[in-house]
Amino acid sequence: MNISELESQRLTQAKISFTTRHVDFQAIATLLTEDIKPECGDLLLARVDQTGQHERLELCDGRKAIMFPGDEVIICYGNRYAPDQFEAEIPEDLSPCHLAAAGGIAAKVLSQHAKMKPPTAITPIGLLGDKQGKRINLADWALPPTSYIGQRPYTIAVVGTSMNSGKTTTAANLIRGLVNSGMKVGAAKVTGTGAGGDIWLMCDAGASLVLDFTCAGFPSTYRATLQQVQGILDLLTNHLAAEGVDVIVLEVADGLYQEETSALVSSLAFRNTVDGVLFATGSALGAAAGVEWLQRYQLPVLAISGLVTASPLAAREAQKATALPIFDIQMLREQAIDLLQRVKAAKVVLPSPRPFSDLVLTKQLSTT
Repeated sequence: MNISELESQRLTQAKISFTTRHVDFQAIATLLTEDIKPECGDLLLARVDQTGQHERLELCDGRKAIMFPGDEVIICYGNRYAPDQFEAEIPEDLSPCHLAAAGGIAAKVLSQHAKMKPPTAITPIGLLGDKQGKRINLADWALPPTSYIGQRPYTIAVVGTSMNSGKTTTAANLIRGLVNSGMKVGAAKVTGTGAGGDIWLMCDAGASLVLDFTCAGFPSTYRATLQQVQGILDLLTNHLAAEGVDVIVLEVADGLYQEETSALVSSLAFRNTVDGVLFATGSALGAAAGVEWLQRYQLPVLAISGLVTASPLAAREAQKATALPIFDIQMLREQAIDLLQRVKAAKVVLPSPRPFSDLVLTKQLSTT
């Protein structure tokens, strides 16, 4: 490994990505090159070779800056799981790779959705290090562990069938409805890939504090262990509770069959943290399967929401299949307090959905 001094001017001229927003850039002093294996969360300076699917880089303040070939960017290594975009993994060395997510994830793309353009090609110039030549990692600026002592806020989680099923929209409108009812709401996205869109939306909805897994030192949670993901859940909810919020709204990324989501949502730690669940889906079939899956792990499903509510007929099918209320955007804004009252009264009933014998659930899920 070669360690060289990094000119401060070069650092300030680079475009700095959203995922690195918690890092104190005054700590960066060196560039680490040659024989070195990158790890999840390592910061790097990279050159944009050719733009592809991602023509813009989301900066720390949320602005999406256009990238030009030859631009130098500061991003971090991480894995990515996005069925609608890319599957990507951290490479073994500093060889050319890709910008796998606009929030600033460097990885080698393994597969992509048919509608995606080729990924943006980048060449790592080197890892970023401190004055002693120690690599800079997101984990160095993670929130400190904290133990909250006191009555825990009521916590409602939003999970769904897949990416783009309406989870963030559901979470944001639930937040808005609770805020409109006079509640102080905290929010967190506990899994996913680092990006600002979901966080900004929850902030705009009125959440007093919004955290995500990058606050825990993870650029993404794909290929994180169950222990790590549970640690993220615990850390973020403890910090939100310490802020004195009345309610916490959690979003869990992707769908129930995604590995980290499956492991977390089926765990005892999740069940002990969450008081109620909203399930976002695009179809009645997805609603029936998802509710059955969640009830298998004794999770109190409050209602169905998401894209299925865009169609009155599909919503009617989902209600019939699950025997659960359907909450569209307007209902979330106007009747969120009713969902919270059901949680407070501990009168959440777990109705048995209609028979779903033709569904074969073959994925083996770990529980703790």
